[in-house]
Amino acid sequence: MAIKAVVFDFGGVLVDWSPEYLYRKLIPDDDERRWFLTHVCAMDWVVRQDGGEPIAVGTEELVTRFPEHEALIRAFYERWHEMIGGLLEGGVATFERLEAANVPIFGLTNWSAETFPWAWERFGILRRCRDIVVSGRVKLVKPDPAIFHEMFRRIEAQLPGVRAGELVFIDDNAHNIQAATALGWHGVHHTSNTATDAKLRELGLPV
Repeated sequence: MAIKAVVFDFGGVLVDWSPEYLYRKLIPDDDERRWFLTHVCAMDWVVRQDGGEPIAVGTEELVTRFPEHEALIRAFYERWHEMIGGLLEGGVATFERLEAANVPIFGLTNWSAETFPWAWERFGILRRCRDIVVSGRVKLVKPDPAIFHEMFRRIEAQLPGVRAGELVFIDDNAHNIQAATALGWHGVHHTSNTATDAKLRELGLPV
């Protein structure tokens, strides 16, 4: 079955995002920083904002729980842009090869609706996707199957009759890949540019 469209995750595939970039400045000690990002500003908390919870609400809730870390907690979103290292050249190169071959490209990202506009304005490659599902806008987050259904609905609107087996999804999170493959998509777990491109070529894509 020929591939009709490719869906990119953004963070870790096209955009270099890591809380480490900010918190290395704020918490120089490796062990202390790791503890803070595991137990205070942990990913399950970040995912709540990615799922549509207002940043102000999530921040105040966390400050109430960890008042001794208030300044560090508030820095997470006040200085959020310092977690962005720029675009990832390898992922961008794959995107551009697919684009040059006229392969329809879409985006599916877990990202707060409040911070996504910052990236949208700075990284023009995001605007070259045919459509993007941003978790914070639809209030659904990967790996919930519902967000994949929303992505499929939008793809089908542009590619009538497309089937799940004609879609490829690239993500650096294995749980998200498992969710996509469970729905019949071709999931590509992005661990390196070389491996991702090899998998795409196996699927008949011109990369």
